[in-house]
Amino acid sequence: MTKTAATTTAIVGLAALTAACATVKVEVAPINIYAKLDADVRVRLDQDVKSLIQQNPNLF
Repeated sequence: MTKTAATTTAIVGLAALTAACATVKVEVAPINIYAKLDADVRVRLDQDVKSLIQQNPNLF
């Protein structure tokens, strides 16, 4: 078998395989997450941030 014949056979075989492939489409609905932070969580985060900035003044 010549190089050209082998290449042609490979291309035809590949085309036959791709023609038989099925396409599957999946629809995914977005997920909405609502979070409610209370004042206590915000105060603790503020304190943690202030502490980190004091420990690392060159952070920003």
